[in-house]
Parts: sequence; C-alpha cells; structure tokens
Amino acid sequence: MGNKQAVFTHEQLEAYQDCTFFTRKEIMRLFYRYQDLAPQLVPLDYTSCPDVKVPYELIGSMPELKDNPFRQRIAQVFSEDGDGHMTLDNFLDMFSVMSEMAPRDLKAYYAFKIYDFNNDDYICAWDLEQTVTKLTRGELSAEEVSLICEKVLDEADGDHDGRLSLEDFQNMILRAPDFLR
Repeated sequence: MGNKQAVFTHEQLEAYQDCTFFTRKEIMRLFYRYQDLAPQLVPLDYTSCPDVKVPYELIGSMPELKDNPFRQRIAQVFSEDGDGHMTLDNFLDMFSVMSEMAPRDLKAYYAFKIYDFNNDDYICAWDLEQTVTKLTRGELSAEEVSLICEKVLDEADGDHDGRLSLEDFQNMILRAPDFLR
C-alpha cells in the first residue's frame, strides 16, 4: 500500500485544481491521456516537473481535435511557444477552457485568439477569410467568403475601424448565444 509511485506531489495536484476546472480524478485521467500520446517521451513521474512537450502531430491527431478544422490554431494558441507542441500544463489548460465548466467569457477569449490568425489582437478581414474558409472547408467561392466577411464586419465592428476587437467579438457572441455551445 505504501509503495505506490506518485505521479504528482500533493501540491502539484492542488495547483492544477486551482488553475483548471477539474477534480483530482479528472486531472489524473487527462494526465494519462497526455502520457498515452507519447509514452516514450512523457514520464509517469511528474514530481520533478520534467520539461516535456508532446509534438503537435500527436496533439492534432487526438479524437477531440483530428476532425476540427481549427486543430492547428487551437494547438498553437494553447502552446506556450505558439508552435503547437504542448507541455502538460498547456494540455490541461486547453481541456479546461473547452470544458463545460469554463465560463463563457473565457471561452470567447480563446475563440477570439484562435480566429486571430495573424496574432495582432484584432480579427481583420483576412482573419475572417481564414475562419470562414476553415469553417466551410474551402467549399465557398472567394466572392462568397468576401461577402460573409463583409457582413460580419458590418454587423459586429462596433467602432467601424474595419476589424473586430475582443470587445466587438464578445458583443457579437452575446448576440449569438449558440456560438459557444
């Protein structure tokens, strides 16, 4: 009974609980999912805080992401270096934000970051084009994509500067409650 190897220290588990919307049991389940992605890379003992990153190729192949047209952007946004390779902390953050327990404003913040393809803290026409193209899997003509982007900007650009700020985006989300479901 007393010789079971601990994956985390008590303090590490408490910190993960404080920083996520997960219970200890859920954190352990997610850790094992992370470890299963790259068992040769991810140790079963995290008490010494190993510096490990699972490559994007493995993250992007997970069932939750593999069919998502934004999988690469999601991984980039949640990875600390923006390269899509994830530490355990990044992995837990991603799942925490995507959980049902995460508040709507946090989900909107990360959705904004995912749609901000050029990382300039605004969603411009180019970002919208990328978003619409991914959402429709490239099945619309350039004219149709352009029209949709124009309509979104007309409707949501509160200060009429030709781009959406986080505030504009959040206001748009409030008017479309199904967006984050």
